[in-house]
Amino acid sequence: MWACKQCKRILNGKICPVCKIEGTRNFQGTITIFDTNSEVAKKMGITAPGTYAIKV
Repeated sequence: MWACKQCKRILNGKICPVCKIEGTRNFQGTITIFDTNSEVAKKMGITAPGTYAIKV
């Protein structure tokens, strides 16, 4: 698995389709966000549903 260094999105490949930068394999934990209005999403700065790395 790869994670974007900028937006923390979990990627299917090496390049983030949103940020257009190469991802990394060095990340800790994942979280899936369904509701972008949740406290966790707001705290992490997430604006789109999806799976994200907790720490990149």
